[in-house]
Amino acid sequence: MKKIVPIEEGDYYLSKEGYKVFTEKYHLKRGYCCESGCRHCPYGYNTKTYNRN
Repeated sequence: MKKIVPIEEGDYYLSKEGYKVFTEKYHLKRGYCCESGCRHCPYGYNTKTYNRN
């Protein structure tokens, strides 16, 4: 079961388009890869190959 991690200040920033972009800090705190191709994914997920590096 995946844990629910509350979002705190510093866990994301807003892109110039207005989207929430999660930081590497938040991904590590969450503890798993969601396989969505996140910009700051510390787990190395590649959306072109659907694999983690």
